[in-house]
Amino acid sequence: MDDNRITRRKLRRKKRNKWILFSVLLIFLSMATYVTYEYIAGKNAAMEDVGNDEQSDKSKQYEEEFKGVDDGLKKTNVLLLGSDSRGEENARSDTIMIGQYDPEKGTAKLVSIMRDSYVDIPGYGYKKINAAFGFGGPELLRKTIKRNFGIDLEYYAIVDFQGFVKIVNTIAPDGVEINVEKHMSRHIGVTLEPGRQTLNGKELLGYARYRYSDSDFERVERQQKVMRKLKDKVISFSGVLKLPRLVGTLQPYIKTNMDTGKIISLGKDFLLNPVDEIETLRIPVRDKAWDAHHEGVGDVLEFNEEEMRGIMQEFLNENTDT
Repeated sequence: MDDNRITRRKLRRKKRNKWILFSVLLIFLSMATYVTYEYIAGKNAAMEDVGNDEQSDKSKQYEEEFKGVDDGLKKTNVLLLGSDSRGEENARSDTIMIGQYDPEKGTAKLVSIMRDSYVDIPGYGYKKINAAFGFGGPELLRKTIKRNFGIDLEYYAIVDFQGFVKIVNTIAPDGVEINVEKHMSRHIGVTLEPGRQTLNGKELLGYARYRYSDSDFERVERQQKVMRKLKDKVISFSGVLKLPRLVGTLQPYIKTNMDTGKIISLGKDFLLNPVDEIETLRIPVRDKAWDAHHEGVGDVLEFNEEEMRGIMQEFLNENTDT
């Protein structure tokens, strides 16, 4: 009698375990189906506006050439580029940043490299750093940053002007609130008046690009401010469930070697463990650089290479602030 009771109990436990396993598998499959559907739906909607075979070929070329290196510190380092391509073959990078995210600590850092920085580009000698992208795409720029600053970059992400506008309007359909410091209109395609206001994608692009009557340091400061504002918008984007569709919608506007799974995984971590503040750095540091002019290159920013290398490495590789 006791043996029969024990046998029945074991059978019930085995059935219960099977149902638990089945339920877990069902939930997993449902989530996988949901993520796939939302991602494809977002991407298909965005592809109606894109569909440029030439740009697609260029993206594949960049991916094949890029030899990203993991820094071994369990942090994700991404080369962030704003390109002024507009269909031009050898366009220079309008914006050069290094974005770093540490999922374990929930911290994010952003380094802006001034585009007129006078650096040693492998195979080309000393030029402005933004020329590296035109000479050899993101891979040559990665090598240039490694040679001059000793930083390893595993991924890249490139957004052109049109893509930036689309991304902003997707992340922030109601606009982004910005306190515009002064009248801005020259060479940016929009007119902005001083004061706190809500900007759409095109206006925010103009705000970030404006440099007339400013030094490039002020321009970079505005770009970092825009990145912080967009970070806040992403975090408030109604949570993880909307992430797959958001990734699908934005992906056609971003050239990157980061696969979809990695993007969604980082996005999930970013939403579940929101970053309070993005730490920022500008290279070269303003009071440690000077203006110079070189024949055939033009006006540049020079600096002590060893000093700037140390500053950037300390900022990205250590836990202390710079």
